[in-house]
Amino acid sequence: FLHAAGALTASAVAPRAAWAQAAPLRILCPTTPGSIPDTIARRYAEQLGPRYAGGVIVENRPGAAGQIAIGALKQAAPDGATVLLAAGAIATVYPYLYAKLGYDPAADLKPVAVAAEATLALAVGPAVPDNVRSLGEFIAWARGNATLANFGSPGAGTLPHMVSALLFRQAKIDAQHVAYAGGPPAIVDLLGGRLACLALPEGLLRPHHAAGKLRVLATSGAARSAFMPDVPTFVEQGHPKLAIREWFGFFLPGAASPAVLGNASQALRAAAENKALGTVLGDMGMLANAGTPAATSERIATEQRYWREVVATTGIRLE
Repeated sequence: FLHAAGALTASAVAPRAAWAQAAPLRILCPTTPGSIPDTIARRYAEQLGPRYAGGVIVENRPGAAGQIAIGALKQAAPDGATVLLAAGAIATVYPYLYAKLGYDPAADLKPVAVAAEATLALAVGPAVPDNVRSLGEFIAWARGNATLANFGSPGAGTLPHMVSALLFRQAKIDAQHVAYAGGPPAIVDLLGGRLACLALPEGLLRPHHAAGKLRVLATSGAARSAFMPDVPTFVEQGHPKLAIREWFGFFLPGAASPAVLGNASQALRAAAENKALGTVLGDMGMLANAGTPAATSERIATEQRYWREVVATTGIRLE
């Protein structure tokens, strides 16, 4: 986030210097406009924009499980003028899930902050009989209707995909996975009866649940969601391994200096603490939670251990 050439040669820099950039800040987003990462990136851009004379640009680079956007980050100068906003899965899940990656998370991605996090929710639509009202009932229905028990996700390897895949794997059901370019088109097919179930951050599913168009059967937090307290968790319903929260983070190029990292962290914490951002994310069922680079790196290391074990024990792999 420091782009004034030669302006920063030490890690201790006055806060105002971090805001006084003539060049624009570019936020790379690996998903399509309207997706959750895109929305988060644009809400942060609104908060960061006044601090950059050149403004803030959100650049969508969807495709290849985030690798197109990560490739652009790798090619960018490590001066803080380019940052990636992506699901934490690019650093925690993908290294174990994909047989080949075009990047090294440890070398190419420098974690800056958690931008936002959310509980996932699993919903069923009109493809599933209306009397199916619990996770146990849904699993029983899926066992008896294997050809109909498909599930959608906003992309192969995403956390929603993995949560659903783990659920069906634990239930010993061979369900078909249907990948979409983001959550909104998957919701359309769930509402239209072309999908049996779909896991997504709960904010995307909550309005349809409240309107009675979809039934949210479980949420993925360790405790019930404050946004949907009437819905039991996976843990409550006998699936303790599915206490998983989705998060989205900011990453700098791997070669970014401590000075660049420190000022990027400072800028993002200031944005995350803005009440307006908290309100917008809250309406999406998400929490702003910037934290520190060290805390973000620690979270990645913890989740890597979990996903390494999951992939090893389940055998789930993607090309």
